[in-house]
Amino acid sequence: MRPLLAAAPTLELLDAALAGTGPALLPTTEPAVLQALRADDPVDDVVAVVVPTSGSTGVPKGVLLSAAALRASAEATAARLGGHGQWLLAIPPTHVGGLQVLVRSLLGGTSPVPLDGPTTVASFEAAAEQLTGGRRYASLVPTQLRRLLGSPALRSFDAVLLGGAAAPDALLEAARADGVRVVPTYGMSETSGGCVYDGVPLDGVEVEAGTRVRVRGPVLAEAYRSGPLRDPDGFFTTDDVGEWRDGRLVVLGRADDVVVTGGEKVAPAAVEAVLRAHPSVVDVAVVGVPDEEWGQRVVAVVVLRGPLALAEARDVVAGPLPRAAAPRELRVVDALPLLSSGKVDRMRLRQA
Repeated sequence: MRPLLAAAPTLELLDAALAGTGPALLPTTEPAVLQALRADDPVDDVVAVVVPTSGSTGVPKGVLLSAAALRASAEATAARLGGHGQWLLAIPPTHVGGLQVLVRSLLGGTSPVPLDGPTTVASFEAAAEQLTGGRRYASLVPTQLRRLLGSPALRSFDAVLLGGAAAPDALLEAARADGVRVVPTYGMSETSGGCVYDGVPLDGVEVEAGTRVRVRGPVLAEAYRSGPLRDPDGFFTTDDVGEWRDGRLVVLGRADDVVVTGGEKVAPAAVEAVLRAHPSVVDVAVVGVPDEEWGQRVVAVVVLRGPLALAEARDVVAGPLPRAAAPRELRVVDALPLLSSGKVDRMRLRQA
């Protein structure tokens, strides 16, 4: 057994945790999380990092990641991107996306350049200027990419990984049209970060998609702090619904985000995709809230750049989708609430 150290990861601390010469890392100092994850109790020797889940649906669970899983993910990423390189660290290393930037840097023998302060064009370009490696990489969430579009610095990277949340097709198209080599990724703490790049699983990773997406391979976590993570066949069953299209994985959304309204099932991601294509919509999140008549009603929370009435929004959605998917309520906000991981805080939206 080895002790846990609650601290923000650094290259030195992470190197020791991966080598087994130092304590395992718990990358948080939040009292409630420390208590929930039993920070004072040791972990098995194989565990290098205990990553708290994002907490988007409730109390976080500790994901027990081994050094082997973290290294497998980092090496598979390097193989997919064309080799190790130097990374710009724009995501907090307290989350698995930022943590993997540190792991990849250690394995590649490079030092990441951290973003100084909030994500702005100025701060990103200042960090990019400090990169000296032959190959340059960055890992961003969609909100960051949207803020940085148009910056020449983005085009200087050999790859810009995009994860943490579903990336709208319009955002990907705009980035690629601007010459950005953007790679949408799918993964989570339980898979040591992204395990599917641009719809294709990393080498060694098996993915099944029918109802729930299931993942198996060397990148998988050992277990949760509270108990097992894998099934008897070695697969981890995610909370996401997905399907294969032309040999690529398409994630349709979280199973527990599905809205059941009047007996009809509505996938929020599908409604969001339609509304994002409207010229007045900057950003949108769709949630279900309790409704006495319908059980749940579909609510679209939107950030607008122009006019959009509820009746028009309903007609827009009811074109390509069943009428049940049309929102019965439209809430206009200045910005969508986000978790520190960059994901939309859907729990907060449901409670608003």
